Amino acid sequence: MQIKIIAIGKTDHSAIQELQELYINRLNHYIRVDWEIIPDLKNTKSLTQAQQKSKEGELILKKINSSDFVLLLDEKGKSFSSVEFSDFLQQKMNSGIKQLVLVIGGPYGFSEEIYQRANSKISLSKMTFSHQMIRPFLAEQLYRAMTILRGEPYHHE
Repeated sequence: MQIKIIAIGKTDHSAIQELQELYINRLNHYIRVDWEIIPDLKNTKSLTQAQQKSKEGELILKKINSSDFVLLLDEKGKSFSSVEFSDFLQQKMNSGIKQLVLVIGGPYGFSEEIYQRANSKISLSKMTFSHQMIRPFLAEQLYRAMTILRGEPYHHE
């Protein structure tokens, strides 16, 4: 299995980008991870939130294959402990999925079309984080999950 992370908009803070890259570099030791950054929409002042989500949704759908397992990072998604998340990933790896796609939406979330295409939703916290801040958190949790699965000492119980 490989992992693809789709995110709306580039990260404009170098510290966030550096932390994200730190964990992705570590993670690539265990599993292939590709980032797909969809550029921020232009001229959004004339768009409603629904129109913006719809346009972002169209761009996201172009990056997803029909055989992909799509997992949205969503505030209403299922919450996991780190160990539970590693078990979830192990189940996906064992099921024969070729590509797990994790999607980080834009500032207003996802369009209805994206929710319909998604196979599942997860939440990394009950709190809401910016779509930029969630990137290093996700990368770290993926890395942590891989070390848990390998029985390495990164995670402490």
